[in-house]
Amino acid sequence: MPRLRRNGLAALAGLALGLFALAAPAPAQMAEVPEPKAGEAVAIFAGGCFWCVEADFDHVKGVTGTTSGYIGGKVEKPTYDQVTAGDTGHREAVRITFDPSKVTFAKLLDVFWHSVDPTDANGQFCDRGFSYTTAIYATTGAQRTLAQFSKDAIERSGALPKPIATEIVKAPTFWPAEEYHQDYYRKNPVRYRFYRWNCGRDARLKELWGEAAMRGTEKAKEE
Repeated sequence: MPRLRRNGLAALAGLALGLFALAAPAPAQMAEVPEPKAGEAVAIFAGGCFWCVEADFDHVKGVTGTTSGYIGGKVEKPTYDQVTAGDTGHREAVRITFDPSKVTFAKLLDVFWHSVDPTDANGQFCDRGFSYTTAIYATTGAQRTLAQFSKDAIERSGALPKPIATEIVKAPTFWPAEEYHQDYYRKNPVRYRFYRWNCGRDARLKELWGEAAMRGTEKAKEE
C-alpha cells in the first residue's frame, strides 16, 4: 500500500508538472539586429512607443529597415517588462538602416521631429515615464552635429510653445526588443490603429505641428 501511494503521488506530481508546462508561456524570442549592407548607414531615434516610430519611418523612401528595441540603460539584454517597469534606464527606440544616396540623415531628423512632441519631458502622448521620452542617439560625430543644429534651428524658429526636451547623445548599445514587437503595426493593424488613435498621437502632432505633422504612416508615404 505505501508503495502504491508513492506511485500515485508521483503520477499526480508528473501530471501537475505537465499541466504547468502547458500553461506556462514560452520565453519571448528576442529579434535579431541586422547588419547594415554595404553603403547603408544607421540612425537611432527614441520617440515614445516604438510601434509608432517604426510605422512612421518604414515608409520613408530610402529607409531599408527598422528594428524596435531598447537603448541607454544599465541592464544587458533587457526585456519589455523590465524596461516598462522603469528601473533599467532604457528608452524604447528604433534602429533605422537607410541608404544615404536616397535619403539624408537631415531628412530623417525632419521626419523624427514632426512625428513626436519634443517638448514633453515625461513621455509621449498617453505613454508616460522615462522609457517613453524622446532622444536622438547619434551613431557618428556628424550625426550628433547635424542633430544639434536641427534642434537649435527649431528652437530659434519659435515654432514650439515650450523648449525642446529631446536629448542628443552618442549611441550606446542597442538591444533588440522581443520578436512580437517587430512590425507590430503590420502584424496587428486593427489593434495598432486603435492604440494610436486612443493614445491621441496624431491629434497632438496636428495640434503641435499643423500641416507639417507626420500623420501616422500616410505623411511618410508622401515623402
